[in-house]
Amino acid sequence: MESAIITTKGQMVVPAKVRRSLGIKPGTRVVVDLKKGSFEVRPITEAYIDSIQGMLASDDGESWTEELVREHAEEVAKEG
Repeated sequence: MESAIITTKGQMVVPAKVRRSLGIKPGTRVVVDLKKGSFEVRPITEAYIDSIQGMLASDDGESWTEELVREHAEEVAKEG
């Protein structure tokens, strides 16, 4: 387990070993999630983006946006 210190400005230096392991480079953005009594920091890297792709797809593989567009078109067709 690695440790870090929070500065008076609220900044934290991520240990080099952790940065290398996660592919964090200067300018990498992170997501900070509050947990019960703690927080989790995850880098927004290609691997992170790949892991969340498809989260908004419905069970049949159709994206929520496509589903909403289709449903709206069906409603318009019924009204017209």
